[in-house]
Amino acid sequence: METIDRMDTAGVAGAQWKGVYRVGGIAAIVMAVFIPLQLTVFVIWPPPATVAGWFALFQQSAIIGLLNMDLLLIVDQVLLILMFLALYFALRDSSRSFMTIAVVLGIGGALIYFASTSAFEMLTLSGRFAAAMTEEEKSIILAAGEVMLVNWQGTAFNISYVMAGIGLLITAIVMVRSSVFGKATAYIGLALGIMSLLPPTAGMVGVMFALGSLLPLEVWDILVGRRLLQMAGK
Repeated sequence: METIDRMDTAGVAGAQWKGVYRVGGIAAIVMAVFIPLQLTVFVIWPPPATVAGWFALFQQSAIIGLLNMDLLLIVDQVLLILMFLALYFALRDSSRSFMTIAVVLGIGGALIYFASTSAFEMLTLSGRFAAAMTEEEKSIILAAGEVMLVNWQGTAFNISYVMAGIGLLITAIVMVRSSVFGKATAYIGLALGIMSLLPPTAGMVGVMFALGSLLPLEVWDILVGRRLLQMAGK
């Protein structure tokens, strides 16, 4: 009788989080959709190499400029928070302590990332640059743009990138020990977590790791999203 009561309690507890699983699953799928979209933007409109080039791009198309300055990645951080929350509740019974650490790192990394974004600041500066009447004004705005570009992939970006990578790696380790997600999902997550420990700003090796992580990230997002939606439907 006690065993049955425990099963009923577990079932009720699981049902309470169906909405979280559904939202987290949708978030993961949307993140997977964003990856090829972002790559397409980079291929068709390569990021400019200078501040003046960025200002010109924003004047040509504000949307393309924002997308080139990782607008989708900004949205991704919100989606990442939702996914990490869903993963916490899905895996907490396997290791509550490790998943607490993982979700704090993952969500903390996403929140720190917002401090590094400069997309809308650059959009504003590009408008001021276009309206500047003197060379002195333009020089000042160009200098401000340089600061924005340095901040864009500076300390906050690197810290957030590594924090999210560690959170992902811990989550994958818990997945290996759990039966909630398949082993393929867990091992792809392990590879992805390891590749996410080195930010793309760390020279050519960092760039190679970042590019190499895109395929496993795409697959992992789809697998995680599908599983979370399955759990939401039970």
